[in-house]
Amino acid sequence: MNPSLNGEHESRITIQGVELALGFPDEFNFRWIGQRDVLDQLLAAWLVIDKYDIPLNPRLIGKPGVGKTTLAYAAAKHLNKPVYIFQCTMDTRPEDLIITPVVDKGGGIRYVASALVTAMIRGGVCILDEANRMSEKSWASLAPLLDTRRYIESIVAGLKVPAHPEFRICVTMNDDASTFEIPEYIHSRLQPQIYLDFPEPEEERRILRENLPFIDEHILDYVVAFLQRAHASNENYTVRDGINIARYAAKRIKSLNDKGNGENLLREAIAMTLGDEALMHVL
Repeated sequence: MNPSLNGEHESRITIQGVELALGFPDEFNFRWIGQRDVLDQLLAAWLVIDKYDIPLNPRLIGKPGVGKTTLAYAAAKHLNKPVYIFQCTMDTRPEDLIITPVVDKGGGIRYVASALVTAMIRGGVCILDEANRMSEKSWASLAPLLDTRRYIESIVAGLKVPAHPEFRICVTMNDDASTFEIPEYIHSRLQPQIYLDFPEPEEERRILRENLPFIDEHILDYVVAFLQRAHASNENYTVRDGINIARYAAKRIKSLNDKGNGENLLREAIAMTLGDEALMHVL
């Protein structure tokens, strides 16, 4: 039986005689304007089609900055679910993922549920962001959650917490060298794999415009052209880099009141954002 709450945003709950402090959902102004098919793939993975069925645990894979977290957040909001994001690092411990004991003001111990456990209890969506930065020890603590058992065990608090039937999880993984290999028994639990590639020119432009509605058209055109040339050369520059380049260039042009020298300032913004080596992709 899943624990009940007195309200969606109740900050504390008692399970098996242990009081847990719960977290609050993440709220961002994220809107997915990329490829519709990857959004449909993610939503299908979370679909339950029979009383004996369970949702899948998809992983979103791609270069840093291609929109994996934005996609997962948008999919959760499409289902009207609260979203809880857990940022994974090399130092993430099992107790960080589950329940952490902390010393309260009175000197006693209280237990704080992670974003993951809060989502499990409330029937929300948890996004494990950059999950392949975690060690195997941390992954092992999630094994029963990611299969048909759908629960976690906290040794620290002495609890077994089942996932609400409406709970969904998604992990994002960067396709780069600064990550751990995921254990095979975890790989088999994180399916399907949904791959996000660099966007096409018009899609990239829409993303930039969505994030920077105040930027002049010539800045957007310049940045999109730069990014597309970089993609063609298999550079790891992403839309996120483009947003930073465009924003800084616009600030420089505004502060100097120098639209006539805009191209030089755009080159400067690229070099200061990505380094001089990035200028090889500027015409």
